[in-house]
Amino acid sequence: MTASQSNRRRSLLKGAAVAAGAMSAPMVSMAQTTSFRFQSTWPAKDIFHEYANDFAKKVNDMAGGRLKIEVLPSGAVVPAFQLLEAVNKGTLDGGHGVVAYHYGKNSALALWGSGPAYGMDPNMVLAWHNYGGGKALLEEIYKAINMDVVSYLYGPMPTQPLGWFKKPIARVEDLKGLKYRTVGLAVDVFTELGAAVNPLPGGEIVPALDRGLIDAAEFNNASSDRALGFQDVAKNCMLQSFHQSGEQFEILFNKTKYNALPQELKSIIDYAVQAASADMSWKAIDRNTKDYEELKKAGVKFYKTPDAILRAQLAAWDKTIAKKSAENALFKKVLESQKAFAKSAGQWQSDYMVDFKMAYNHYFGAGASQKKA
Repeated sequence: MTASQSNRRRSLLKGAAVAAGAMSAPMVSMAQTTSFRFQSTWPAKDIFHEYANDFAKKVNDMAGGRLKIEVLPSGAVVPAFQLLEAVNKGTLDGGHGVVAYHYGKNSALALWGSGPAYGMDPNMVLAWHNYGGGKALLEEIYKAINMDVVSYLYGPMPTQPLGWFKKPIARVEDLKGLKYRTVGLAVDVFTELGAAVNPLPGGEIVPALDRGLIDAAEFNNASSDRALGFQDVAKNCMLQSFHQSGEQFEILFNKTKYNALPQELKSIIDYAVQAASADMSWKAIDRNTKDYEELKKAGVKFYKTPDAILRAQLAAWDKTIAKKSAENALFKKVLESQKAFAKSAGQWQSDYMVDFKMAYNHYFGAGASQKKA
């Protein structure tokens, strides 16, 4: 064999090997970019809108140009409380909000967020949703109200404050006749406690409080509350409450648009939700801590909600769910599922988790300065 023949043979063998490798490699979609237009239910300055963009960026980065999600702020296309219908109709391809905002469609939807959830914290509620039957129940409810959407829940929110008041609340009686903003089943709870409730969306709360249209309001957390400007219209914030102690975010997709995606892009969305859930919970700790300190510097006084009010909330919740269960079979079904999961998961958590406050007080509590580091 001549040198030229040998070189030609090596080239042919190399080409065959490359072709074989290409044939054995998994096929990856190289279709043109699919663009999804999303809207959040949050003002652009709110950290919640930032969380929506964080999720979109994770999808966009992993999709490598094959899928691009653009997120618009609340009101860009539809008002916050009309997000579900807009996604269902295809006016929007998707959105970012909370399930409790759909409370008017079916009261059972507010159980993903409102109330004490039988003692479950937000992460446990997400565990129930993903592993205890909650996801299937949510799909059943959406089907019952003819909403053709794909829903992902993620992002365990910290316990929400009782809210912002012109003066601190000391007794249950102080709530009677108070014009108060909240949403979801918390509307029923505070109505039971004697408040006059107005379920305003996030961007409308501070202006209403400033103009005296409401006397007090809750929204969510130190970062959101500071960005919305609560500290400019009220200087008293009551911390700890059962009205929304286990809430999470919802990412919605129009089902037709979602189903048209190739499987690898659906998988990217699925894993982006999980990554965004972890990232959101870490970012919330960092940012809420910093904004809590900034609110204190701005002259805000923080008070723990008295136990008597917390116990009254639980009693009002029990009356609310008894009434709603009698009216709505799906409501009762969701509660029964939550209760079964919470009974065992709550026992596990209570038995296994150490009291972290003990360690905190050891290092930072009264007399801690006398201890050695």
